[in-house]
Amino acid sequence: MKTSLFPRPLLLPVLLAALLSGCASTMAPNYERPAAPVAAEWPVPDTAAAGDGDAARRELSWQELFADGKLRQLIQLGFENNRDLRVAALNIERARAQYGIQRSVLLPDLGAGASGNSSRTPGSVSPSGSAVTNHVHSATLGISAWELDLFGRLRSLRDQALQQYLASEAAQRAARLGLITELAGTWLNMAADGEQLALARETLHSRQQARELQQRLREAGNTSELDLHQAETELETARDAVLALETAVETDRNALELLLGAPLPAHLQPEAPLEAMLAVQELPAGLPSDLLQRRPDILAAEHVLIGANANIGAARAAFFPSISLTAGIGRASDSLSSLFDGGNRAWSFLPQVSLPIFTGGRLQSNLELAEAERDIAVANYEKAIQSAFREVADALAVRSRLAARLAAQQRRVDASQQACTLVLQRYDNGISSYLEVLEAQRVLYSAQQSLVGIRLARQTNLVALYKALGGDWPRPGADALARAEQTPAAQPH
Repeated sequence: MKTSLFPRPLLLPVLLAALLSGCASTMAPNYERPAAPVAAEWPVPDTAAAGDGDAARRELSWQELFADGKLRQLIQLGFENNRDLRVAALNIERARAQYGIQRSVLLPDLGAGASGNSSRTPGSVSPSGSAVTNHVHSATLGISAWELDLFGRLRSLRDQALQQYLASEAAQRAARLGLITELAGTWLNMAADGEQLALARETLHSRQQARELQQRLREAGNTSELDLHQAETELETARDAVLALETAVETDRNALELLLGAPLPAHLQPEAPLEAMLAVQELPAGLPSDLLQRRPDILAAEHVLIGANANIGAARAAFFPSISLTAGIGRASDSLSSLFDGGNRAWSFLPQVSLPIFTGGRLQSNLELAEAERDIAVANYEKAIQSAFREVADALAVRSRLAARLAAQQRRVDASQQACTLVLQRYDNGISSYLEVLEAQRVLYSAQQSLVGIRLARQTNLVALYKALGGDWPRPGADALARAEQTPAAQPH
Protein backbone atom coordinates (compact mmCIF):
# COMPACT_ATOMS: atom_id res chain seq x y z
CA MET A 1 0.00 0.00 0.00
CA LYS A 2 1.32 3.41 -0.91
CA THR A 3 1.86 5.95 1.87
CA SER A 4 2.50 9.70 1.55
CA LEU A 5 5.67 11.30 2.85
CA PHE A 6 3.66 13.22 5.47
CA PRO A 7 0.62 11.74 7.25
CA ARG A 8 -2.71 13.47 6.83
CA PRO A 9 -2.56 15.34 10.19
CA LEU A 10 0.81 16.83 9.13
CA LEU A 11 0.30 17.25 5.39
CA LEU A 12 -2.63 19.68 5.57
CA PRO A 13 -0.95 22.31 7.82
CA VAL A 14 2.26 22.23 5.79
CA LEU A 15 0.43 22.70 2.48
CA LEU A 16 -1.69 25.49 3.95
CA ALA A 17 1.41 27.23 5.30
CA ALA A 18 3.14 26.97 1.92
CA LEU A 19 0.06 28.41 0.21
CA LEU A 20 -0.14 31.34 2.60
CA SER A 21 3.58 32.04 2.30
CA GLY A 22 3.46 31.93 -1.49
CA CYS A 23 0.58 34.40 -1.63
CA ALA A 24 2.24 36.88 0.70
CA SER A 25 2.91 40.37 -0.62
CA THR A 26 5.52 42.80 0.63
CA MET A 27 4.98 45.93 2.68
CA ALA A 28 7.50 47.96 0.70
CA PRO A 29 6.33 51.36 -0.60
CA ASN A 30 5.37 51.53 -4.26
CA TYR A 31 8.49 52.57 -6.13
CA GLU A 32 8.33 55.71 -8.24
CA ARG A 33 11.36 56.90 -10.12
CA PRO A 34 12.34 60.40 -8.94
CA ALA A 35 12.08 63.15 -11.53
CA ALA A 36 15.38 63.92 -13.21
CA PRO A 37 16.73 67.13 -11.64
CA VAL A 38 18.16 68.44 -14.93
CA ALA A 39 16.97 70.45 -17.90
CA ALA A 40 15.08 68.74 -20.71
CA GLU A 41 17.65 69.81 -23.34
CA TRP A 42 21.40 70.25 -23.47
CA PRO A 43 22.70 73.79 -22.86
CA VAL A 44 24.65 73.97 -26.13
CA PRO A 45 24.55 77.03 -28.40
CA ASP A 46 24.35 74.89 -31.52
CA THR A 47 21.26 72.69 -31.24
CA ALA A 48 22.33 70.64 -34.21
CA ALA A 49 25.34 69.47 -32.22
CA ALA A 50 23.12 67.62 -29.80
CA GLY A 51 21.45 65.57 -32.51
CA ASP A 52 17.99 64.08 -32.31
CA GLY A 53 16.83 61.40 -29.96
CA ASP A 54 16.25 58.75 -32.63
CA ALA A 55 19.82 59.03 -33.87
CA ALA A 56 21.16 58.82 -30.34
CA ARG A 57 19.41 55.52 -29.72
CA ARG A 58 21.55 53.75 -32.27
CA GLU A 59 24.05 51.60 -30.39
CA LEU A 60 27.67 52.35 -31.35
CA SER A 61 30.02 49.68 -30.06
CA TRP A 62 33.56 50.51 -29.05
CA GLN A 63 34.79 48.30 -31.91
CA GLU A 64 32.95 50.61 -34.31
CA LEU A 65 34.20 53.75 -32.57
CA PHE A 66 37.89 52.92 -32.79
CA ALA A 67 39.30 52.41 -36.27
CA ASP A 68 42.86 51.56 -35.23
CA GLY A 69 43.26 47.78 -35.04
CA LYS A 70 46.09 48.08 -32.52
CA LEU A 71 43.89 50.09 -30.18
CA ARG A 72 41.14 47.47 -30.38
CA GLN A 73 43.68 44.76 -29.55
CA LEU A 74 44.92 46.85 -26.66
CA ILE A 75 41.42 47.24 -25.21
CA GLN A 76 40.78 43.51 -25.52
CA LEU A 77 44.04 42.86 -23.68
CA GLY A 78 42.87 45.21 -20.94
CA PHE A 79 39.61 43.24 -20.60
CA GLU A 80 41.63 40.13 -19.92
CA ASN A 81 44.15 41.51 -17.45
CA ASN A 82 42.89 44.70 -15.76
CA ARG A 83 42.60 44.06 -12.01
CA ASP A 84 39.85 46.63 -11.34
CA LEU A 85 37.68 44.98 -13.97
CA ARG A 86 38.44 41.60 -12.46
CA VAL A 87 37.34 42.82 -9.02
CA ALA A 88 34.14 44.25 -10.53
CA ALA A 89 33.35 40.87 -12.09
CA LEU A 90 33.97 39.11 -8.77
CA ASN A 91 31.66 41.58 -7.05
CA ILE A 92 28.92 40.38 -9.39
CA GLU A 93 29.59 36.80 -8.35
CA ARG A 94 29.44 37.79 -4.69
CA ALA A 95 26.16 39.69 -5.12
CA ARG A 96 24.65 36.80 -7.09
CA ALA A 97 25.60 34.38 -4.31
CA GLN A 98 24.08 36.70 -1.70
CA TYR A 99 20.88 36.85 -3.72
CA GLY A 100 20.82 33.05 -3.92
CA ILE A 101 21.22 32.81 -0.15
CA GLN A 102 18.40 35.28 0.51
CA ARG A 103 16.12 33.63 -2.04
CA SER A 104 16.64 30.19 -0.46
CA VAL A 105 15.27 31.43 2.87
CA LEU A 106 11.79 31.50 1.30
CA LEU A 107 11.86 27.72 0.91
CA PRO A 108 11.83 25.18 3.75
CA ASP A 109 15.03 23.36 4.69
CA LEU A 110 14.42 19.63 4.40
CA GLY A 111 16.81 17.42 6.32
CA ALA A 112 17.24 13.79 7.31
CA GLY A 113 18.73 12.42 10.48
CA ALA A 114 19.26 9.25 12.43
CA SER A 115 20.04 8.73 16.10
CA GLY A 116 20.44 6.03 18.64
CA ASN A 117 20.40 6.15 22.42
CA SER A 118 21.11 3.40 24.95
CA SER A 119 20.91 3.77 28.74
CA ARG A 120 21.08 1.49 31.78
CA THR A 121 19.33 2.09 35.11
CA PRO A 122 20.84 0.13 38.03
CA GLY A 123 18.56 -1.94 40.20
CA SER A 124 19.24 0.20 43.26
CA VAL A 125 17.34 3.13 41.73
CA SER A 126 15.02 1.24 39.40
CA PRO A 127 11.33 1.17 40.42
CA SER A 128 11.26 -2.56 39.72
CA GLY A 129 14.30 -3.22 41.89
CA SER A 130 16.26 -4.76 38.99
CA ALA A 131 18.58 -3.22 36.41
CA VAL A 132 16.91 -1.96 33.25
CA THR A 133 18.54 -1.30 29.87
CA ASN A 134 16.69 0.97 27.39
CA HIS A 135 17.35 1.39 23.66
CA VAL A 136 15.80 4.07 21.41
CA HIS A 137 16.59 4.27 17.68
CA SER A 138 15.03 6.77 15.26
CA ALA A 139 15.26 7.94 11.63
CA THR A 140 13.52 11.17 10.66
CA LEU A 141 12.89 13.42 7.67
CA GLY A 142 11.65 16.93 8.43
CA ILE A 143 11.51 20.69 8.17
CA SER A 144 13.31 22.82 10.71
CA ALA A 145 12.10 26.32 11.74
CA TRP A 146 10.67 27.37 8.37
CA GLU A 147 9.43 30.96 8.64
CA LEU A 148 6.15 31.71 6.87
CA ASP A 149 6.59 34.97 4.98
CA LEU A 150 3.03 36.18 5.58
CA PHE A 151 3.99 39.86 5.74
CA GLY A 152 6.67 39.85 3.03
CA ARG A 153 9.75 40.41 5.21
CA LEU A 154 11.79 37.69 3.54
CA ARG A 155 10.54 38.67 0.10
CA SER A 156 11.59 42.26 0.70
CA LEU A 157 15.06 41.10 1.73
CA ARG A 158 15.19 38.93 -1.39
CA ASP A 159 14.19 41.88 -3.57
CA GLN A 160 16.86 44.03 -1.94
CA ALA A 161 19.50 41.36 -2.63
CA LEU A 162 18.34 41.14 -6.27
CA GLN A 163 18.69 44.89 -6.72
CA GLN A 164 22.15 44.73 -5.20
CA TYR A 165 23.08 42.09 -7.75
CA LEU A 166 21.72 44.20 -10.61
CA ALA A 167 23.59 47.24 -9.24
CA SER A 168 26.83 45.25 -9.21
CA GLU A 169 26.25 44.26 -12.84
CA ALA A 170 25.74 47.91 -13.78
CA ALA A 171 28.84 48.87 -11.80
CA GLN A 172 30.82 46.27 -13.72
CA ARG A 173 29.61 47.74 -17.02
CA ALA A 174 30.60 51.20 -15.77
CA ALA A 175 34.05 49.87 -14.89
CA ARG A 176 34.36 48.27 -18.33
CA LEU A 177 33.30 51.48 -20.07
CA GLY A 178 35.71 53.46 -17.91
CA LEU A 179 38.54 51.08 -18.82
CA ILE A 180 37.76 51.45 -22.54
CA THR A 181 37.86 55.24 -22.40
CA GLU A 182 40.90 55.40 -20.11
CA LEU A 183 42.86 53.07 -22.37
CA ALA A 184 41.80 55.04 -25.44
CA GLY A 185 42.59 58.38 -23.79
CA THR A 186 46.02 57.25 -22.61
CA TRP A 187 46.72 55.73 -26.03
CA LEU A 188 45.77 59.02 -27.72
CA ASN A 189 47.97 60.95 -25.29
CA MET A 190 50.85 58.62 -26.07
CA ALA A 191 50.29 59.09 -29.81
CA ALA A 192 50.15 62.89 -29.41
CA ASP A 193 53.29 62.89 -27.26
CA GLY A 194 54.93 60.78 -29.94
CA GLU A 195 54.01 63.37 -32.57
CA GLN A 196 55.27 66.14 -30.29
CA LEU A 197 58.48 64.19 -29.75
CA ALA A 198 59.01 63.78 -33.49
CA LEU A 199 58.43 67.53 -33.94
CA ALA A 200 60.85 68.31 -31.09
CA ARG A 201 63.54 66.05 -32.56
CA GLU A 202 63.11 67.72 -35.94
CA THR A 203 63.46 71.10 -34.25
CA LEU A 204 66.52 69.90 -32.36
CA HIS A 205 68.11 68.80 -35.62
CA SER A 206 67.47 72.21 -37.22
CA ARG A 207 68.84 73.94 -34.09
CA GLN A 208 72.00 71.84 -34.33
CA GLN A 209 72.44 72.86 -37.94
CA ALA A 210 71.81 76.53 -37.05
CA ARG A 211 74.37 76.39 -34.26
CA GLU A 212 76.98 74.79 -36.54
CA LEU A 213 76.29 77.49 -39.14
CA GLN A 214 76.71 80.26 -36.57
CA GLN A 215 79.94 78.63 -35.36
CA ARG A 216 81.36 78.66 -38.91
CA LEU A 217 80.23 82.24 -39.49
CA ARG A 218 81.78 83.27 -36.18
CA GLU A 219 85.08 81.67 -37.10
CA ALA A 220 84.99 83.48 -40.43
CA GLY A 221 84.17 86.76 -38.67
CA ASN A 222 80.83 87.14 -40.44
CA THR A 223 78.59 87.10 -37.31
CA SER A 224 78.70 88.29 -33.76
CA GLU A 225 79.32 86.27 -30.63
CA LEU A 226 75.79 87.19 -29.53
CA ASP A 227 74.28 85.32 -32.48
CA LEU A 228 76.39 82.26 -31.59
CA HIS A 229 75.22 82.26 -27.97
CA GLN A 230 71.61 82.74 -29.07
CA ALA A 231 71.93 79.70 -31.36
CA GLU A 232 73.38 77.68 -28.46
CA THR A 233 70.51 78.77 -26.22
CA GLU A 234 67.93 77.62 -28.75
CA LEU A 235 69.81 74.35 -29.23
CA GLU A 236 69.74 73.50 -25.52
CA THR A 237 66.11 74.58 -25.26
CA ALA A 238 65.23 72.15 -28.04
CA ARG A 239 67.30 69.41 -26.39
CA ASP A 240 65.42 69.93 -23.12
CA ALA A 241 62.09 69.70 -24.97
CA VAL A 242 63.14 66.36 -26.49
CA LEU A 243 64.11 64.97 -23.09
CA ALA A 244 60.84 66.14 -21.52
CA LEU A 245 58.76 64.56 -24.26
CA GLU A 246 60.72 61.31 -24.05
CA THR A 247 59.80 61.27 -20.37
CA ALA A 248 56.16 61.94 -21.24
CA VAL A 249 56.09 59.01 -23.67
CA GLU A 250 57.58 56.74 -21.00
CA THR A 251 55.01 57.80 -18.40
CA ASP A 252 52.25 57.25 -20.96
CA ARG A 253 53.58 53.74 -21.48
CA ASN A 254 53.62 53.11 -17.72
CA ALA A 255 50.04 54.34 -17.44
CA LEU A 256 48.98 52.02 -20.25
CA GLU A 257 50.66 49.05 -18.61
CA LEU A 258 48.87 49.76 -15.33
CA LEU A 259 45.54 49.86 -17.14
CA LEU A 260 46.40 46.77 -19.14
CA GLY A 261 47.55 44.83 -16.11
CA ALA A 262 50.39 43.51 -18.29
CA PRO A 263 53.45 44.83 -20.17
CA LEU A 264 52.66 46.81 -23.32
CA PRO A 265 53.52 44.63 -26.33
CA ALA A 266 56.02 46.21 -28.71
CA HIS A 267 53.75 45.63 -31.71
CA LEU A 268 50.94 47.66 -30.10
CA GLN A 269 52.77 50.98 -30.02
CA PRO A 270 50.69 53.82 -31.56
CA GLU A 271 51.83 54.74 -35.05
CA ALA A 272 48.81 56.09 -36.94
CA PRO A 273 47.97 59.82 -36.98
CA LEU A 274 45.51 61.00 -34.34
CA GLU A 275 42.69 61.53 -36.83
CA ALA A 276 43.01 57.95 -38.10
CA MET A 277 42.42 56.31 -34.73
CA LEU A 278 38.68 57.02 -34.43
CA ALA A 279 36.24 55.83 -37.06
CA VAL A 280 33.74 58.64 -36.45
CA GLN A 281 34.16 62.33 -35.76
CA GLU A 282 30.60 63.10 -34.62
CA LEU A 283 28.38 61.51 -31.97
CA PRO A 284 24.65 62.34 -31.59
CA ALA A 285 23.95 63.26 -27.97
CA GLY A 286 20.19 62.75 -28.04
CA LEU A 287 18.25 64.05 -25.02
CA PRO A 288 19.12 64.13 -21.32
CA SER A 289 16.38 61.58 -20.62
CA ASP A 290 18.33 59.03 -22.69
CA LEU A 291 20.98 58.95 -19.96
CA LEU A 292 18.55 57.25 -17.59
CA GLN A 293 18.52 54.22 -19.90
CA ARG A 294 22.15 54.26 -21.04
CA ARG A 295 24.49 55.36 -18.26
CA PRO A 296 25.53 52.32 -16.19
CA ASP A 297 26.37 54.44 -13.14
CA ILE A 298 22.84 55.91 -13.16
CA LEU A 299 21.37 52.42 -13.55
CA ALA A 300 23.47 51.21 -10.61
CA ALA A 301 22.30 54.12 -8.46
CA GLU A 302 18.67 53.37 -9.35
CA HIS A 303 19.03 49.70 -8.45
CA VAL A 304 20.48 50.71 -5.08
CA LEU A 305 17.49 53.03 -4.63
CA ILE A 306 14.98 50.28 -5.48
CA GLY A 307 16.78 47.96 -3.06
CA ALA A 308 16.61 50.58 -0.30
CA ASN A 309 12.89 50.93 -1.01
CA ALA A 310 12.45 47.16 -0.62
CA ASN A 311 14.39 47.25 2.65
CA ILE A 312 11.68 49.51 4.10
CA GLY A 313 9.20 46.68 3.50
CA ALA A 314 11.37 44.32 5.56
CA ALA A 315 11.60 46.87 8.38
CA ARG A 316 7.81 47.35 8.37
CA ALA A 317 7.11 43.61 8.38
CA ALA A 318 9.28 43.17 11.49
CA PHE A 319 6.50 44.83 13.54
CA PHE A 320 4.14 41.90 12.80
CA PRO A 321 4.14 38.36 14.17
CA SER A 322 6.67 35.87 12.94
CA ILE A 323 5.38 32.35 12.34
CA SER A 324 7.68 29.37 11.86
CA LEU A 325 7.06 25.66 11.44
CA THR A 326 9.05 22.63 12.52
CA ALA A 327 7.78 19.28 11.31
CA GLY A 328 9.12 15.80 10.88
CA ILE A 329 8.20 12.23 10.01
CA GLY A 330 10.14 9.08 10.56
CA ARG A 331 10.56 5.82 12.44
CA ALA A 332 11.25 5.09 16.09
CA SER A 333 11.91 1.77 17.79
CA ASP A 334 13.57 0.26 20.83
CA SER A 335 15.45 -2.09 18.56
CA LEU A 336 17.51 -1.24 15.50
CA SER A 337 16.40 -4.45 13.77
CA SER A 338 12.73 -3.53 14.06
CA LEU A 339 13.12 0.17 13.23
CA PHE A 340 11.36 -0.11 9.89
CA ASP A 341 8.70 -2.58 10.94
CA GLY A 342 5.06 -1.61 10.67
CA GLY A 343 3.58 0.41 13.49
CA ASN A 344 6.83 2.29 14.24
CA ARG A 345 5.92 5.44 12.33
CA ALA A 346 6.45 8.70 14.22
CA TRP A 347 5.71 12.32 13.32
CA SER A 348 5.82 15.76 14.89
CA PHE A 349 4.35 19.17 14.04
CA LEU A 350 5.44 22.27 15.97
CA PRO A 351 4.20 25.71 14.88
CA GLN A 352 5.67 28.71 16.69
CA VAL A 353 4.42 32.30 16.79
CA SER A 354 6.60 35.20 17.93
CA LEU A 355 4.98 38.60 18.49
CA PRO A 356 7.19 41.60 19.32
CA ILE A 357 5.73 43.42 22.34
CA PHE A 358 8.59 45.50 23.70
CA THR A 359 11.90 45.96 21.86
CA GLY A 360 13.15 49.20 23.39
CA GLY A 361 12.51 51.11 20.16
CA ARG A 362 14.71 48.82 18.07
CA LEU A 363 12.08 48.08 15.41
CA GLN A 364 11.11 51.72 15.04
CA SER A 365 14.77 52.71 14.78
CA ASN A 366 15.31 50.04 12.12
CA LEU A 367 12.39 51.47 10.13
CA GLU A 368 13.73 55.00 10.47
CA LEU A 369 17.17 53.76 9.41
CA ALA A 370 15.69 52.08 6.31
CA GLU A 371 13.80 55.25 5.39
CA ALA A 372 16.93 57.39 5.87
CA GLU A 373 18.92 55.01 3.66
CA ARG A 374 16.20 55.29 1.02
CA ASP A 375 16.40 59.09 1.14
CA ILE A 376 20.20 58.90 0.84
CA ALA A 377 19.81 56.61 -2.17
CA VAL A 378 17.42 59.14 -3.76
CA ALA A 379 19.98 61.92 -3.29
CA ASN A 380 22.77 59.74 -4.71
CA TYR A 381 20.58 58.82 -7.70
CA GLU A 382 19.80 62.47 -8.40
CA LYS A 383 23.47 63.39 -8.03
CA ALA A 384 24.44 60.66 -10.51
CA ILE A 385 22.01 62.17 -13.02
CA GLN A 386 23.34 65.68 -12.43
CA SER A 387 26.96 64.52 -12.78
CA ALA A 388 26.13 62.71 -16.01
CA PHE A 389 24.30 65.76 -17.33
CA ARG A 390 27.30 67.96 -16.59
CA GLU A 391 29.76 65.55 -18.24
CA VAL A 392 27.72 65.47 -21.45
CA ALA A 393 27.10 69.22 -21.38
CA ASP A 394 30.83 69.92 -20.87
CA ALA A 395 31.77 67.58 -23.70
CA LEU A 396 29.23 69.21 -26.02
CA ALA A 397 30.41 72.70 -25.04
CA VAL A 398 34.00 71.75 -25.87
CA ARG A 399 32.98 70.07 -29.12
CA SER A 400 30.94 73.05 -30.30
CA ARG A 401 34.14 75.13 -30.60
CA LEU A 402 36.81 72.56 -31.37
CA ALA A 403 36.30 72.65 -35.13
CA ALA A 404 36.69 76.44 -35.18
CA ARG A 405 39.73 76.23 -32.90
CA LEU A 406 41.32 73.59 -35.10
CA ALA A 407 40.77 75.67 -38.24
CA ALA A 408 42.15 78.79 -36.56
CA GLN A 409 45.21 76.93 -35.32
CA GLN A 410 45.86 75.47 -38.76
CA ARG A 411 45.76 78.97 -40.22
CA ARG A 412 48.19 80.09 -37.52
CA VAL A 413 50.62 77.30 -38.45
CA ASP A 414 50.39 78.18 -42.15
CA ALA A 415 50.95 81.87 -41.45
CA SER A 416 53.85 81.13 -39.10
CA GLN A 417 55.42 78.86 -41.73
CA GLN A 418 55.20 81.61 -44.35
CA ALA A 419 56.55 84.20 -41.92
CA CYS A 420 59.49 81.96 -41.04
CA THR A 421 60.28 81.43 -44.71
CA LEU A 422 60.21 85.19 -45.40
CA VAL A 423 62.41 85.98 -42.37
CA LEU A 424 64.99 83.41 -43.50
CA GLN A 425 65.04 84.98 -46.95
CA ARG A 426 65.48 88.44 -45.41
CA TYR A 427 68.24 87.09 -43.17
CA ASP A 428 70.05 85.57 -46.16
CA ASN A 429 69.82 88.97 -47.87
CA GLY A 430 71.14 90.74 -44.78
CA ILE A 431 67.90 92.58 -44.07
CA SER A 432 66.75 90.79 -40.89
CA SER A 433 68.80 89.95 -37.83
CA TYR A 434 69.36 86.45 -36.52
CA LEU A 435 67.20 87.32 -33.54
CA GLU A 436 64.22 87.75 -35.88
CA VAL A 437 64.94 84.32 -37.35
CA LEU A 438 64.94 82.73 -33.90
CA GLU A 439 61.72 84.46 -32.95
CA ALA A 440 60.01 83.32 -36.16
CA GLN A 441 61.16 79.75 -35.54
CA ARG A 442 59.92 79.83 -31.95
CA VAL A 443 56.51 81.09 -33.07
CA LEU A 444 56.28 78.34 -35.69
CA TYR A 445 57.29 75.62 -33.23
CA SER A 446 54.75 76.87 -30.69
CA ALA A 447 51.99 76.92 -33.32
CA GLN A 448 52.84 73.36 -34.41
CA GLN A 449 52.74 72.16 -30.80
CA SER A 450 49.37 73.82 -30.22
CA LEU A 451 47.98 72.24 -33.37
CA VAL A 452 48.89 68.78 -32.10
CA GLY A 453 47.28 69.64 -28.76
CA ILE A 454 44.00 70.71 -30.35
CA ARG A 455 43.94 67.65 -32.60
CA LEU A 456 44.38 65.55 -29.45
CA ALA A 457 41.64 67.52 -27.68
CA ARG A 458 39.22 66.80 -30.52
CA GLN A 459 39.80 63.05 -30.35
CA THR A 460 39.74 62.82 -26.55
CA ASN A 461 36.55 64.90 -26.57
CA LEU A 462 34.87 62.26 -28.72
CA VAL A 463 36.01 59.53 -26.33
CA ALA A 464 34.81 61.55 -23.34
CA LEU A 465 31.43 62.14 -24.99
CA TYR A 466 31.11 58.45 -25.81
CA LYS A 467 31.66 57.62 -22.14
CA ALA A 468 29.38 60.42 -20.91
CA LEU A 469 26.55 59.12 -23.11
CA GLY A 470 26.88 55.64 -21.60
CA GLY A 471 28.74 53.84 -24.38
CA ASP A 472 27.03 50.95 -26.14
CA TRP A 473 25.41 49.37 -23.10
CA PRO A 474 21.62 48.84 -23.22
CA ARG A 475 19.58 48.70 -20.05
CA PRO A 476 19.74 45.17 -18.53
CA GLY A 477 16.45 43.31 -18.59
CA ALA A 478 15.36 39.72 -18.31
CA ASP A 479 18.84 38.41 -19.14
CA ALA A 480 20.30 39.86 -15.95
CA LEU A 481 17.50 38.34 -13.86
CA ALA A 482 17.99 34.98 -15.58
CA ARG A 483 21.69 35.04 -14.69
CA ALA A 484 20.81 35.81 -11.07
CA GLU A 485 18.44 32.84 -10.95
CA GLN A 486 21.12 30.42 -12.16
CA THR A 487 22.83 28.18 -9.67
CA PRO A 488 26.63 28.60 -9.26
CA ALA A 489 27.23 25.41 -11.22
CA ALA A 490 25.19 26.70 -14.15
CA GLN A 491 26.61 30.22 -14.11
CA PRO A 492 28.69 30.83 -17.26
CA HIS A 493 32.32 31.81 -16.74
